Amino acid sequence: MTNKFNYFIGNWKMFGDLSSIRLIKKISINLNRFKKNKFKVVFCIPYTLINSYSKQLKQSNISIGAQNVHYLYEYGSYTGSINSKMIKNAGAEYVIIGHSENRINGDTDTIINKKIKSSLKNNIKIILCIGETNKQKINKQTNRILKKQIVLSLKGIRSIKNIIFAYEPVWAIGTGKVPNKYELSKNILYIKSQIQNKFKKAQNINILYGGSVNPRNIVELNSIDHLNGYLIGGASKSSKKFIDIMNKTYK
Repeated sequence: MTNKFNYFIGNWKMFGDLSSIRLIKKISINLNRFKKNKFKVVFCIPYTLINSYSKQLKQSNISIGAQNVHYLYEYGSYTGSINSKMIKNAGAEYVIIGHSENRINGDTDTIINKKIKSSLKNNIKIILCIGETNKQKINKQTNRILKKQIVLSLKGIRSIKNIIFAYEPVWAIGTGKVPNKYELSKNILYIKSQIQNKFKKAQNINILYGGSVNPRNIVELNSIDHLNGYLIGGASKSSKKFIDIMNKTYK
């Protein structure tokens, strides 16, 4: 896995304050040991921290992203909402769209499609999350769900140059459970085939895995050739665990 481009994307969810940047700075200092490898580190943090963190990390090797965005490109009467113009202006280079926690709260594939279009219009790179629930997995609907999410979320999108795909089985998020190697490899290949079917000229399809990624299971995950990196939740809030994940990836 060390001979390809890897993404290590931290999703802090509802965590962090202005002083928490020390965790990211510790990681930044340690990244020099991996400089012979090709990788990208991104931290998707709460809206309240984007402006401050992006300024402090401007000269570093770490990029900042948002965890969600409103679908409306223009400003509007949506109290409490933040659109792609606003996160771009604050300093975000990336944004997570379609995370299962937001799908549960009402993000349909149609809304996700609008969010993607708005963000791409503002030159923000997308981390598009897709994945099945435990019930859908048990009912053998994984492929149908993944295909539906890919087709509808990317309707009208002409290029995936600035889109990274994150396969996050809903049943694995925060549970400590991870798909076995065969299952994960099969699903990643299926996702790649569906993207290739939709975008015939797509050459670089970046697919990450997310869902209870930690230093204990990273060696097994690293053995899957089709992965291009990880969307890391809880472990991204610890500089030690995050660096351990990279250490075991590039050992």
